[in-house]
Amino acid sequence: MSPAVGSLELAHPVLNGSGTFDAIAARRAFGDALLEDFPFSAFVSKTITPEPRAGNPPPRLYETASGMINSIGLPNKGLEGFLDTDLPQLAELPVPLIVSVMATDRGGFERLVDGVGERDEVAAIELNVSCPNVKSGLIVGEQPSETFALVTALRKRTEKPLVVKLTPNTADPAAVAVAAEEGGADGVSLINTLRATAVAPGSTESWLGAGSGGLSGPAVRAVALEQVRRVSGDVGIAVIGMGGIETARDAAEFMALGADFVAVGTANFRDPRAAIRVRDGLRDGAGDTQSLDLNLRSN
Repeated sequence: MSPAVGSLELAHPVLNGSGTFDAIAARRAFGDALLEDFPFSAFVSKTITPEPRAGNPPPRLYETASGMINSIGLPNKGLEGFLDTDLPQLAELPVPLIVSVMATDRGGFERLVDGVGERDEVAAIELNVSCPNVKSGLIVGEQPSETFALVTALRKRTEKPLVVKLTPNTADPAAVAVAAEEGGADGVSLINTLRATAVAPGSTESWLGAGSGGLSGPAVRAVALEQVRRVSGDVGIAVIGMGGIETARDAAEFMALGADFVAVGTANFRDPRAAIRVRDGLRDGAGDTQSLDLNLRSN
């Protein structure tokens, strides 16, 4: 129950998916009681970009039969706003802080890594590589060569652990994970959302203001399990598995297939204590991996 990402050792394997738990708003709602039994062993911030973003036009959310499509669009205060406003509040959490960053070119990523990497409050950095490279036009996280080049460049700029957030929307996520490891990453997290859309009731138009979004929740769990299995068999760095985790049993399945950590995401929107149930269930044996077929890793 004490895994590590590079040099960052954590008390237990349950994290949050970036952007799925607003710790600042939760503390306003629940007060310091939130800190007394904080759900996660480390907190992953909402992804920040070099400049402020307003996000996508509404509607931004659509509930499916077994999940949710979001088209939030990464609204955030930008690097300077995050450092000035959010970081001091997140630094008061009782666990290490992992800051998630995304940019459209290497220079933007370098600015972000330099900006957050020099702050003592930041324990590790997550690289969200799901955005197109403006020079090549390629999605960095869909191309092993692009991922390798980016991580190699950023590895030289910080000694803090680097986690690469993989996209599932590629033919071979394991190849991208291997490229991230070869570039110097300390861990990979997967899966991000699957591309999806929804039609407005009584219409032929998309419900979402941006036209499409990302599917998450139980609907993607089987896909996530398969990708975690493939990736964990090919890399020797930490693997953070996520995708529809709602119970300790769900989490145990990811860990049986090679995940060192699990992240609770969509379930947080419905139940702020979802991760506590997962954490305590793993600790108490409710998701006992001994009852699972561990040979699945090699099949």
